[in-house]
Amino acid sequence: MARQSNGSSHPALSYSDSIAASWSDFLLLVGRICLGWLFLVSGWAKFGNIAGTTGYFKGLGLAPPEAWAYFAGVGEFVLGAALILGIATRYAALVYFIWVLVATAIAHRYWTYPAPAQAAQYNNFLKNIAIMGGALYVFVFGAGSYAVDAKLAKR
Repeated sequence: MARQSNGSSHPALSYSDSIAASWSDFLLLVGRICLGWLFLVSGWAKFGNIAGTTGYFKGLGLAPPEAWAYFAGVGEFVLGAALILGIATRYAALVYFIWVLVATAIAHRYWTYPAPAQAAQYNNFLKNIAIMGGALYVFVFGAGSYAVDAKLAKR
């Protein structure tokens, strides 16, 4: 779904509208890969250090922490793959948004951390807001033509 022109007569804006329209499917793919890759590798990394992930979740007060560690690893990996491949894209993007919102509320309340850790947690908080914005864009605009969803819709 290409964005509509902003109606500007300024040549630079008209040119950017033209680029957005002609490259929209490719750019939607690139955006999905960027968002999906973040979750795919994060989920995979949790399995590479399940003890560390379990300890982190235990420190957050999540019980049982090992079950949450496996759930997070599987969930992030599957959501990342779904976004990259464009499978159930809008549903995946909506779940991705909710997932990051919940994770931010649980783990990145920077104002509750001691001063030395606040800057890192604040950066994670801001990063997560940006990720949620990206997930909403994917939810609104869909996967584009380069996606399993598009291939299935043609059947």
